[in-house]
Amino acid sequence: MVSLCVLCLIVLACFLGPFGFPFTGEDADFDAIGAPIDFTSPHPFGTDEFGRDLLVRVLEGGQVSLTIGFLGALVAGGIGVVYGAVAGYAGGRLDSLMMRVVEVLYGFPYVILVILLSLLLGGGNVALFAAIVFTLWLTPAVIVRAHAQSLAKREFIEAARAGGMTHRQIVLEHIVPNCAGVVIVYGSLLVPEVILSESFLSFLGIGIKEPQASWGNLIQAGTSEMETDLRLLLLPGGLLAAVLFCLNFIADGLRDAFDPNDR
Repeated sequence: MVSLCVLCLIVLACFLGPFGFPFTGEDADFDAIGAPIDFTSPHPFGTDEFGRDLLVRVLEGGQVSLTIGFLGALVAGGIGVVYGAVAGYAGGRLDSLMMRVVEVLYGFPYVILVILLSLLLGGGNVALFAAIVFTLWLTPAVIVRAHAQSLAKREFIEAARAGGMTHRQIVLEHIVPNCAGVVIVYGSLLVPEVILSESFLSFLGIGIKEPQASWGNLIQAGTSEMETDLRLLLLPGGLLAAVLFCLNFIADGLRDAFDPNDR
């Protein structure tokens, strides 16, 4: 619960904080280039080498990273849930074929696959989002498929078939809802994975491009200046680490909450 509160505060700060400043993260103050931390100035955490306010850029970068993280996890999780539920419920040859597709995609190195997809789609935010989603739906599909296989043999599924429900109705109204606990727990772990993927790719220079900020490219910029100005690295890196810790603690809490052995 503490992690949830901290995460909510960080999200609110990222999405509402920039409105409290009369400038954006891309506006340059040429009278305060490289300004240090000064809580009495208009730039409380100083500026970068271009005179851009560091705090505002970090908050705006958080908007990009968090949006990609939560939306990416939602879309990737949704695709994986439906795919795995269909495969697990159908069984037989269809299940075998669908899982062979997953195994083939698993065979590609993750980083190389994301880089290739991002380059093939022309780069940019949409291409980055699509590349991350395309590579992260595989694990939810495998997890849900295993759960759906056990559910497909349960009595209430047989009763649904006997009652005249179609296969589509059974999957959407019985299989998917009964996988909710597994999906919620893994989804909370998928969010930090997506955020880390975006940050890593932006760090490599193939994700979010300047002048738009994300935590990844801000950390990349901070590493080049860490010997002379450590705050350029610590502020975005600290917020990213705090979000990842919070999401992992929330995932642990959800896992315990949905564990029947703890009830």
